[in-house]
Amino acid sequence: MHVELLFWAGCPSHEKALAELREVLAEEGFDPGEVVVRKVETEGDAATERFIGSPTIRFDGVDVQPEPNEPAGLTCRVYRRRDGRFSPTPDPEDVRDALRRAHARTAASGEHSAPAAAATATAEERR
Repeated sequence: MHVELLFWAGCPSHEKALAELREVLAEEGFDPGEVVVRKVETEGDAATERFIGSPTIRFDGVDVQPEPNEPAGLTCRVYRRRDGRFSPTPDPEDVRDALRRAHARTAASGEHSAPAAAATATAEERR
């Protein structure tokens, strides 16, 4: 499973989002060090990446809170927490749910995406 956090330097919330993402990954048994952190620097990059604001968290290319009608651009993203508050970072429970959905999709497709405890298997054990 590919885990990525995209950010724009103009928004300071990406560090908090990264910490919360890594915490959820660890709690769910995945390696928090596997997060790919990518900086989006230009409007062109934002359009290419379908980047609708910073921070954006994706599992296998799927946004944790998809907003299909939002335009791409270098902007700060605003999330709605489950308790109704607005936040510069997604609700950790939304991140957890998205992680579980991505893991289920990966497992259903037969690809290898195991929690960290199982990921230590040797190449021979995985065959």
